[in-house]
Amino acid sequence: MSQNDAKTLAQELQSAYDTDEMVSGPLSARPGFDLDKAYEVEAVLKRLRQATGHKAVGLKVGYANKAMWRVLKLETLVWAHMYDDTVHYSDSNSAALTLPHRRSLKIEPEIVFGLKQTITSEGLDATAALESTEWLALGFEIIDCPFPDWKFQPSDFVASFGLHAALVIGERVQVRPDLIATLVDQLARFKLRISKHGEFVEQGSGRNSLRSPALCLAELGAAIVRRFPGEPLRAGDIVSSGTLTAGHPTDKGDLWTAEVEGLALPSLTLRLN
Repeated sequence: MSQNDAKTLAQELQSAYDTDEMVSGPLSARPGFDLDKAYEVEAVLKRLRQATGHKAVGLKVGYANKAMWRVLKLETLVWAHMYDDTVHYSDSNSAALTLPHRRSLKIEPEIVFGLKQTITSEGLDATAALESTEWLALGFEIIDCPFPDWKFQPSDFVASFGLHAALVIGERVQVRPDLIATLVDQLARFKLRISKHGEFVEQGSGRNSLRSPALCLAELGAAIVRRFPGEPLRAGDIVSSGTLTAGHPTDKGDLWTAEVEGLALPSLTLRLN
């Protein structure tokens, strides 16, 4: 495959996104398509989005579960960009979201970080990752799969916007230096409950994101440095650090609430309009 092929694939995926159409099948089933090619496609998609006036504001991760890496032949997690028209802030613990695109939506609760300095080092621990962080928050990510029956490989995930449709970020809590030691412990231990229309759906945990969302942030920083040393995580970037539960199907009219135990973050309620 040549660079022209990456452009063609990116245009195919962008068109499917714009028209709410499905792609006929995963790109990973096509000859020559691998993770390297997927990141080429993702870079073209970023340029296409920028050409229409949209700014990349951060990254979301996928496969933040080491148990899956061996099965999928991954050496680390994967990632894709998020944009200024897909990331939304709420100054309270309640938000509403209207999505222009709907194909096959699921919702995932995540811990979101806002960075205050560039991460250029490998081998960071949770403490060092948090020292690079300005704030953290609870968030809901809406994901949308363009492939039939939600069947895809890591390379498909990267090339299809990381399945990202939207991210709603709840009330942000500042990461003060005197809180970091406590946060390191809490992020590895906290529990999270999600409910739909007031009825319990699932309990998750910080351990579901590489044993701690802070460790997930550190791993992402290192993985980017290895693959794209000239494009590290930078101050001002937002990182959505992987789902804390399974993804659950959702659609217009749904009301979701996430509540955290063992971590000083406010609950977050999201209504899909």
